[in-house]
Amino acid sequence: LIALSACLAGEVPLHLGKGDDRRAERSLADYVDIFGKDNVYLELMDNGLAEQQRVNEALVDLSRKTGVKLVATNDIHYLNARDAEAHDVLLCIQTNSMLDDPKRLRFGTQEFYFKTPDQMARLFADRPEALANTVEIADRCNVEFDFGRLKLPDPGVPEGVSPGDYLYQQAWEGLKQRMGGEVPEEYRRQFEYECKVYNDCGYPLYMLIVRDFTDFARKRGIYTGIRGSAAASIVCYGLGITDVDPIEYGLAFERFLNPERISMPDVDLDIQDDRRDELIQYVCDKYGPERVGQIATFGTLKARAAVRDCGRVLGMELAEVDALCKMIPTTPVGITIEQAMEGNPDLRAAYERNREVKRVIDTARRLEGLNRNVGVHAAGVLISDDPLTDHVPVQPGGKGELVAQMAKHDIEKVGLLKMDFLGLANLTILANAIRNVRRTRGIDIDILRIPLDDPKVFEMLGRGDTNGVFQLEGAGMRRYVMDLKPNSVRELAAMVALYRPGPMAYIPKFIRSKFGQEPITYLHPALEPILRETYGVICYQEQVLEIARAIGGFTMGQADVLRKAMSSKNRAVMDEQREKFLAGAKAKGIPEKIAAQIYEQIEPFAGYAFNKAHAVCYAFVAYRTAYMKANYPVEYYAALLSANMDDKDKLAAYIDDCRRLGIEVRLPDVNAAAVEFEVEDGAIRFGLSAIKGCGRSVVETIVAARQSGGPFVNLFDFCERVNSQQSGHDVQAQQTAINRAALECLIKVGAFSSICPNRAQLLQMLPDAMSAAAAKVRSRRAGQADLFGDDASVASSAINLAKYNHIGDFSREEILATEKSLVGLYLSGHPLEDVRGLLEKHCTATASDIRDLDDGADCTIGGIIADVRHRITRRGEKMALVKIEDLYGTIPVTFFPKAFESCAEHIEKDRVVLVKGKASHRERLIADDADTTVQVEIVGESVTPVKHANSISSSSARGHVGIPSGSGANGKPATNGKSPMGVTRTVHIRINGIPPAKLDILRALLEANPGPSPVCFWMSRGDTRQKVVTQFKVEPTTRFVTEIERILGPDVVRLA
Repeated sequence: LIALSACLAGEVPLHLGKGDDRRAERSLADYVDIFGKDNVYLELMDNGLAEQQRVNEALVDLSRKTGVKLVATNDIHYLNARDAEAHDVLLCIQTNSMLDDPKRLRFGTQEFYFKTPDQMARLFADRPEALANTVEIADRCNVEFDFGRLKLPDPGVPEGVSPGDYLYQQAWEGLKQRMGGEVPEEYRRQFEYECKVYNDCGYPLYMLIVRDFTDFARKRGIYTGIRGSAAASIVCYGLGITDVDPIEYGLAFERFLNPERISMPDVDLDIQDDRRDELIQYVCDKYGPERVGQIATFGTLKARAAVRDCGRVLGMELAEVDALCKMIPTTPVGITIEQAMEGNPDLRAAYERNREVKRVIDTARRLEGLNRNVGVHAAGVLISDDPLTDHVPVQPGGKGELVAQMAKHDIEKVGLLKMDFLGLANLTILANAIRNVRRTRGIDIDILRIPLDDPKVFEMLGRGDTNGVFQLEGAGMRRYVMDLKPNSVRELAAMVALYRPGPMAYIPKFIRSKFGQEPITYLHPALEPILRETYGVICYQEQVLEIARAIGGFTMGQADVLRKAMSSKNRAVMDEQREKFLAGAKAKGIPEKIAAQIYEQIEPFAGYAFNKAHAVCYAFVAYRTAYMKANYPVEYYAALLSANMDDKDKLAAYIDDCRRLGIEVRLPDVNAAAVEFEVEDGAIRFGLSAIKGCGRSVVETIVAARQSGGPFVNLFDFCERVNSQQSGHDVQAQQTAINRAALECLIKVGAFSSICPNRAQLLQMLPDAMSAAAAKVRSRRAGQADLFGDDASVASSAINLAKYNHIGDFSREEILATEKSLVGLYLSGHPLEDVRGLLEKHCTATASDIRDLDDGADCTIGGIIADVRHRITRRGEKMALVKIEDLYGTIPVTFFPKAFESCAEHIEKDRVVLVKGKASHRERLIADDADTTVQVEIVGESVTPVKHANSISSSSARGHVGIPSGSGANGKPATNGKSPMGVTRTVHIRINGIPPAKLDILRALLEANPGPSPVCFWMSRGDTRQKVVTQFKVEPTTRFVTEIERILGPDVVRLA
């Protein structure tokens, strides 16, 4: 190793800069001891800084004194001299400062670029030996990377058996078990073919390593699955890596491993996220912690983010930056600023006419694509046959683990094994729901053997009840699922594949074709068996491969080369492949015109068609979560709520969903609750660890005390027994003792209501209770006799409880506000209960579904103004950042100066208002990661106090879509069919001219939504209207009303 002394911030130069020559010499001596005198150099730089010149002179003196050599270098922070301003902007982005801020961090010169040999020779003409030593160091650096060898560890292949033979043996035995002993010929042929490919490519050891991981997980009861093309391998199926039969579902092995375009296979393992660490620990234990690490990931500045960051740093007004970013589309993924300008004349015009826009765009172009930050890959785990330090540079991670300082593609090039262990919350939810069923009903569910044609599942999905169902949540997906009325896992897989930008446009055709509302046509009969499953719509990459094989005569490997070329828009390769496709079609007797049409049909699909294996894997998880919800809703929702305790918006929505389904969610109670949400007598008990200040260890202590001594009698009993419980633990347990703050939180949210419903009284009593309990524990430890025996209720009677009787409880408003601050949602009520009906009438979106709004979509939201932050723009104009809380969560709203000026009088904290505006998508950097996510907020245009809401035109609302009259979103009931005053409302439906088929659908919909509200039909006969009172009683949810109006037409439903 060769060590250089670094820039002015290096240890030796730093001491010299402070005039501490002695410490500088000692530090240099340490480096010489570590690396050896011939391997240490003192760096001379000339970047125009006066401080650097002074340090250079000191470094020359130090070199003469110690004999350590000098070397001429330059501190390089950017490539070219012209990049200095862009680098300064990047520095501001990283430090969250403005370019014109005089106090910000800045470099003193513009000399930190990569200088030419001539420039360096001129700068150090007086130090030729320092220049010569740059060549000396370069000549000594002779490391060679071994890019040709896979460095795989041994997972435990028996001695004397080759990895290929062992893979064949293990996979064949597993396949025979799955097939019941006899393996069909089609499966045998595919198995033999795959084993040959694995052997020819040298990957048997890799597959055995993956199988070892999944075997460990299965034996430990850890739920796993795989995503992506690995599910297409029959060998993976035999090894137990995947539980999807690739032949039954028509999956193409070549999408996983293409013998004609060999690259490292990639098996991505999904693992229940609460047990991912167990698998990683197993890997460390098996191969050694020095051979296992994580992978760095580098976040780059994408087009929109670069423009937004540069606009902020250069002082452009926020509204103008927002408008500029809107001109850059989000698709296709990875679009550049240059491409956006070519495709959007408005952006090009703004660039050419506005000097400020031009400066922002030009600077953003320089920064676009640069690494913005370094994070740790969320799933990647690195495994080597030798210590990682033999192959890659590493650094310590946040938990002391090794992190390779390379991105995943570079890791693959040096031959190291990269595994993706992806924590998936839905697998945790499944595992915990099955555990709940076992506890409450004594039923052991094997999720791999549930029926795949359960009518309850598909009936539930068909009516749009998809909350909490993997991949099928969200207003947009829910609407399509309701229209599709899926009846198989295959159809769920198609929806997973189609519900993405691009192919989403084909969903209506897919649905219409299913129900015979649109004819299915094929350009050639050979396409029918390939596209029949998806009603003539290309959904999957595998279909592109099959078409290339059936029409163009390609092998599956060649077809994957074609797909990849289309996907990457490589025009040269695409043109070459097109000629090959047409020639192959001609050889099959297919007319060139038809073949060209087919090629043109598959070309756009290849760019966004989905991996079928991935879609099928996710469809299975979706079906399994739906199965648990449909058949064991209480147990499933208990698991779902536990998994979402940290997401208060989701928690509120799911709790409301429980109420819609008639599942009682009971308040937190120290005499009944556990750490997480638990099933209790057909209801769900709120988990105590969802309360602020009550970590898992605190709650476990409470539960242990309750289990050992029975229910707590009063607050004194609680404090004494919990204190005693902790006193018996080790020192670490005592450090997690329940302190006063945690107890106050429990009291404030009503967790002691079963003991005493007066929260204010309990808070006053708490200091005495804690003191008495502590004194008793001290006495017990000292061996003194207990004057009151073991009866805690007698002990507490020694305290004068009467002195607390005069204390009244908090007001309803105070109780609700405290619950919200400590739990993130309201528990015992909601401050908007009295205006739910009015909000339902006017709102078109809620906190739980604004994520589904398109960028720029008009919407109306309503709720309480929870927070207001005023800002002054650079032009001196006022604007505001506001948070609106509705029944389901929090919505961020930005009022730019023009809008703020018109409605400032209504923007006050704690006011109940309606806000009209537009949805705005913004990219946000994910903490501790290098990726970005889209955050949806509302750009406010007008504000109306709720007391004036009736003056709003009904055209501002989207029919009845919005907040339902119960406590939920997206079809959750609003007030259990009651008006804000508590009167049960009647559902009036106009049915004039409705065909019988639609009446049958209406009848089924009414039967599927039982509730308290009567239903009346209205028919017109000439000049008279006839009212028919039906036997139906329904829950008039938003989704219910929306579905009726989707079937019968707009404005046919009225609640009164």
